Amino acid sequence: MNSTLLNWLKTLSRVCGFETADSFPPGHVYARTRWNGAYFDIASDVKPDEMERRLCAAIVNTPSVFAYITHPTPRMQRALLNVIHERLRRQPGAGATDLVLLLIDAYASAHTMEAVPGLRTLICDTAQEDTNLRVHAILKLLAGTPRGLDVIDM
Repeated sequence: MNSTLLNWLKTLSRVCGFETADSFPPGHVYARTRWNGAYFDIASDVKPDEMERRLCAAIVNTPSVFAYITHPTPRMQRALLNVIHERLRRQPGAGATDLVLLLIDAYASAHTMEAVPGLRTLICDTAQEDTNLRVHAILKLLAGTPRGLDVIDM
């Protein structure tokens, strides 16, 4: 009886938005995606599309928060890729190594969906290489991708 009551209260709390969401609702296409609720203040009653939009906006505003997302969605990855493109456009000599390393870490899991065709293969193929060589290879691949990867719908 207690477990049934606790489960019901937990569900009610989530539906009413009293909790901070740290994942998409069960059964969602990106149900494996998790984030640290301390860095993303999203109420549990927010619709999944809005959750993803808020996460993408947070990535655009503070790209380092990407490190606190497990199995980022392709849209979240494209938000980070747009930040990388923008950083390289503004300061070609200044690198985006830190952001590319966040992307490499995200692809450590086979459950992370690929946002750019060939990115997972390249990351796997360069796994034994020096970090700088890996970053350079990934930036070379990303240089061929279009800018403006439909990240945020405002």
